Amino acid sequence: MSKNSIFIQIASYRDPELVPTLDSLFDNAKFPNDLMVCIAWQHSTEDEWDDLGKYKKDKRVKILDIPYTETNGACWARNLIQQEYNDEKYTLQLDSHHRFVKDWDVKLITMYEDLQESGHKKPLLTTYATAYDPNNFNVKDNAEVWGMKFDRFTPEGVVFFLPYTIEDTSKPLPARFYSAHFAFTTGKHVEEVQHDPSFYFHGEEITLAVRSFTHGYDLFHPNEIIAYHEYTRTGRTKHWDDDTTWVEKNTHTHNRVRQLLGVDGEVCSPCNEKHFGVYGLGKERTLQDYEEYSGIRFSDRAIRQSCLNNEIPTLSKKDELYHPKFSHILNLHGNQFQYNDYSFCAIIFEDEKKKELYRKDITHLNHLIKNKDNFNIPVESNTKKPANIIVWAHSASKGWAERLDIPI
Repeated sequence: MSKNSIFIQIASYRDPELVPTLDSLFDNAKFPNDLMVCIAWQHSTEDEWDDLGKYKKDKRVKILDIPYTETNGACWARNLIQQEYNDEKYTLQLDSHHRFVKDWDVKLITMYEDLQESGHKKPLLTTYATAYDPNNFNVKDNAEVWGMKFDRFTPEGVVFFLPYTIEDTSKPLPARFYSAHFAFTTGKHVEEVQHDPSFYFHGEEITLAVRSFTHGYDLFHPNEIIAYHEYTRTGRTKHWDDDTTWVEKNTHTHNRVRQLLGVDGEVCSPCNEKHFGVYGLGKERTLQDYEEYSGIRFSDRAIRQSCLNNEIPTLSKKDELYHPKFSHILNLHGNQFQYNDYSFCAIIFEDEKKKELYRKDITHLNHLIKNKDNFNIPVESNTKKPANIIVWAHSASKGWAERLDIPI
């Protein structure tokens, strides 16, 4: 085994981009024979294009052949891959829809070693990789380098992130968050921070960020583009398209996230070593250490202004207040409203005692419902999580009209 061997983790679900991703991975590596790629190939015989024949005899590639009807989602597949780890020096976790820059492997190892020399024992390079279009891919010299910033808490208590453009690309930037589609670090991470196979989707990344941090990993965003990622998933069947039980699986994940991170003060009962086992927090740092570092407090969904401003996080203690913040996207449908002359629509947050926490009136409801389609209304307030959201439309001719009560 090479001294700079890299264990590549790729979970693929009925993805026409898988083979082009593998081609780009090997073609652009400086030392392609140092790569050991393990693929959880979740496939269907209906997809005639899904042919891995080119790589089935390649000694650098191990294929876990999984009929799509027998898989339980991305985290389950990623956990299977991790059982194939064979003490490679590094690991890189990916999706199955990427393109890579020339000598990407040397660039990553150099960044990693430079961070170690600057005092970081276990650096972890991760980001939301810059987007590409599979139908029109070309490397741009002026392409933006992306990082990850706080977006919102979902109603279930999961932290969501958004990409942002990194302006200072002189060196890797300290990061708050972990991307499941691009993460490079020591191969020991595969053993120390394994994917919880009972997780489905939402909650995977924030828990991996906290778990990695509490196991002693220092998170960084690369300061140059290493790979591109395809975000739209256009033309690809997703697992939740095929699995009628995905909502229940995702709900289970939400519950695990809330218990692990103490969201809304939730405590798992009984909560002991066996409850999370190897999928729990590390012991080199605490959950409170991560909250101090990131500026996110899970127990009451409070955020520091430095986190909202996307300031560079530091390990030093900060004398800074947390502010409650609740963000939500209302998913509504035009058929829920019968009139066409709405003067406004009140969006009201209530607590458990029906006390109003927040109100916002929108005046463009007529425009949103004109096609009788699904539409979204984003709402955000500097309040605690509400118990109920009221959507109450007011018609110019009928007065107060439809009222929707949405429990949170």
